[in-house]
Amino acid sequence: MTTSITSLINPVLAISDANAALLTFGVYCVLVMGLAVLSHRLLASRSFQAEYFLGSRNLGVWAFMFTFAATSASAGSFAGFPALIYAHGWVLAFWIAGYMAVPLVGMGLLAKRINRMSRQADAITLPELMYARFGSTAISIIATTLIVFLLTFYLVPQFKMASLILQSLMKDAPLWSECARVLGTVTSKIAYLESEDPGKLLGLLTFSLMVIVYTSMGGFRAVVWTDVLQGIVMFVGVLVMLGLVLYQVGGMSRATAVMSEMVPPVLCEASFSRTDQTDSKEIQIPSESWFEFAATSDSPARLFRINETAFVREGQKQSDLVKCVEIVSQYERDLFASWKAEDSAVIIPADVTAKVVNEKPYAYGAGQKGVYISAPGPSEDKDFGFLTIAVAMSFFMYWTIGGAGQPGNMVRLMAFNGTRTLKRSLALLVIYFSVIYISLVLIFCCSRLLIPGLDQTPDRIMPLLSMNIAASAGVPWLAGLLMAAPFAAAMSTVDSFMLMISSSLVRDVYQKGISPNVSEKTMKRLS
Repeated sequence: MTTSITSLINPVLAISDANAALLTFGVYCVLVMGLAVLSHRLLASRSFQAEYFLGSRNLGVWAFMFTFAATSASAGSFAGFPALIYAHGWVLAFWIAGYMAVPLVGMGLLAKRINRMSRQADAITLPELMYARFGSTAISIIATTLIVFLLTFYLVPQFKMASLILQSLMKDAPLWSECARVLGTVTSKIAYLESEDPGKLLGLLTFSLMVIVYTSMGGFRAVVWTDVLQGIVMFVGVLVMLGLVLYQVGGMSRATAVMSEMVPPVLCEASFSRTDQTDSKEIQIPSESWFEFAATSDSPARLFRINETAFVREGQKQSDLVKCVEIVSQYERDLFASWKAEDSAVIIPADVTAKVVNEKPYAYGAGQKGVYISAPGPSEDKDFGFLTIAVAMSFFMYWTIGGAGQPGNMVRLMAFNGTRTLKRSLALLVIYFSVIYISLVLIFCCSRLLIPGLDQTPDRIMPLLSMNIAASAGVPWLAGLLMAAPFAAAMSTVDSFMLMISSSLVRDVYQKGISPNVSEKTMKRLS
C-alpha cells in the first residue's frame, strides 16, 4: 500500500535549553570523578589488597545499604524493566514483587555467615571464600572461571543502556555531533563497524573511559562511595519523575481509566521513497516520527509511528525497511491530533511517500480493551498473554534464590562492619527497593499516555520520557538529573563487576596460581 504522507512530524518535545540538561548531568559526572580522587588518596595510606578489593571491611549502615542497592539495581531496572512495563502494563508489578524480597533473603540469610567466614579465612574474593568453605581447589577455579566469563556477558546491556542515555542527552550538542562525525569517518573504514551508529560507539567509548578511570583509581572504596551517590540520584530521580508524570497525566485514576480503553497497536514495517526522482540528496526520517495515510472511499485514515531512523541514501530511491507501529487507540490518535493542532511538533522536511508491509497484530490483546491493566498483559507472540498469574508468582522463588547469590551482592556481604550495621541496612533497603520499584511501575504504566507508539523499541522509553516531562514542566535542566538515574544504575553495576573480574584474575589466578610471592607494587599495577 503506497500513498502520500500528509504530515511527517517528530512529537518528541524539544528541550528549549539543552545546555541546562548537559550542565546538570556534567555536575553529576564531576562528583563521581571527585569521589574517585578522594578514595585514591585514602588507598595510598592503607594495605592495598584489603582496601582496593574490599574497602578494609568497614562499611557503615548507609554505605552498605546504598552499595548493595545500587549494585542490584542495574541498567535492567531502568531500561529493561520500564520497557516491559510500557509494553505489557500492570502485570509487571507481579514480576518485580519477588525482587523486592531479595534483600530479605540475601542479607537476612547469608550476610552474617559470609561476613564471619571471610574474616576468619582472611578471604578477599569469592573464590577464596569458596576455598575456605569447601577446601577444594577445583571449586575455587570453577568460581573464578564463572565470574570472569559470565559477568563479562552481563556487562553488555549495561554498556548499551549507558550509551543510549549519552546519545539521547548529547545528540544536539555541537561538540558531540562533531566527535561522532569524526568517529564515523574512522569506523566506516573498519569492516565490522561500518554499519554501526557513530553516536552509539562514541557513547560506549565515553562511558567506558569514565567508569574504568574511577574504578581503577580508587578500587572498592571508589565503587562504594560512587554507589552512595548513585543510589541517592536514583532515589531522588525516580521520585521526581513520579511526581511529574502523575501531574502531567492528571493523576493515577485518570491514567487507569485511559489505559482501560487502550488496545495494542499493529506491528509493521515501512519503507520511504522519493517523490522527486531528480533530487539525489540524502533524506533522513528520524526515529519516533509519525506519518498518516489519508482516508479514502475504501478505508479510514491511518496513523503510524516509526521506531527506527530511516535513510533514503544519496543516489538511492528508497529506504530500507524500518520498524513501525499503527496507532489504533482513540486516545493516542487524539493526542497526535492535539500536538499537530498546537503546532508543538517539528515538521520534517522530507518529500517522500511511505509503504507499509508485514503488518502483524498482537497474538494476545489485539483489539481488546483493558489488557494493559490486567493479567496476563498483551503479547506480540504468545496467544496466552505475556505473564500468567502462576508464572508471575513463581518469581518470588526465582528472584529471591537467584538474587541472593549474585556475585556482586555477595562481595558486599563480606565488607560490612558488624551485626548492627547489617540489621539497620536491611530495614532501610526494604524501604528503598519498595519505593524505587513501585514508583517505576506507576511511572511507566502512565508513560503510554505521554509517549505512545514505541512498541517495537520500548527500551528507549526511559530517556525519551525523562526529556519530555522535564521539557513539559519548563525545567529542562531537570532532564540531566532524570537521565543520571538510569546512567547511575548502569555505572554502579559495571564498576562492581569490573572490580570483581579484576580481583579474580589478579589475586585468584595470578597470585595464587602463578606467582605466590608477587610484590604488592606488581599487584597494584596488574589490578
